[in-house]
Amino acid sequence: MTKLLEQLRVTPGKPVRLADRDTRDTLGLDGKDAASDLLEQLSDDLDGLHARLWAEASRSVLLVLQGMDASGKDGTIRRVLSGLNPQGCQVAAFKSPSDGELAHDYLWRVHQACPDRGHLGVFNRSHYEDVVAARLFGVVSHEQCRRRYRHLRDFERMLTDEGTTVVKVFLHLSKDEQRERLQARLDDPAKGWKFKLADLDVRKQWDDYQKAYEEALTETSTEHAPWCVVPADRKWVRDVAVSSLLVETLRNLDPKIPDPEPALRGIRVE
Repeated sequence: MTKLLEQLRVTPGKPVRLADRDTRDTLGLDGKDAASDLLEQLSDDLDGLHARLWAEASRSVLLVLQGMDASGKDGTIRRVLSGLNPQGCQVAAFKSPSDGELAHDYLWRVHQACPDRGHLGVFNRSHYEDVVAARLFGVVSHEQCRRRYRHLRDFERMLTDEGTTVVKVFLHLSKDEQRERLQARLDDPAKGWKFKLADLDVRKQWDDYQKAYEEALTETSTEHAPWCVVPADRKWVRDVAVSSLLVETLRNLDPKIPDPEPALRGIRVE
């Protein structure tokens, strides 16, 4: 598992070139059936580790999911969190900020959504929209982005120092695979609601988004909160990779179940 995770990691200080990373990479997995068996084992492991994190209630884990439209953020959340105690999970989806949120600094709403101690939190899109989408929409300048990279590094350093382990995942999707998934949404009456005309405008800027993400990943992959680029064309590879990242993270944290209160020793329930 450690070797698999090293394939995904963005080495801090080294430039990222997404075109050099295969969106259909199997990461050495021996087919879909084998991946399904592995995912089942990973789900069991994650459930047990998550229960210990919940019981310990002193630290937290934050999974940050970024990627182009249709890269599988929702599907990753459904598959990876399936079977976990929902009381110990917090999921936040960041859309365009409201007027109230715009009255504060851009990280204000993000900090409020960070997971409580003992919880596994997930950001479905995140503070990285403020250095990618906001930049391409012309909301912030390149100079402002440079400052924000420093803000984000410092923000994640603070979260780490205060007991939140940040796991950052970029779901790396090909343009051809995105086209197929977007078309499938349009063709399925049960999924058409997920499609927005604005998605086509974003797709026209594909190359610009790739460059913006490359810069953001390069500038903000740190030793305390490195980025991992997960190949996302094959959903079964994506699910195993993200589950493996969380299991490895929690194993390293090694949360402990608290000892019972001394006053409870020897009590028998009649």
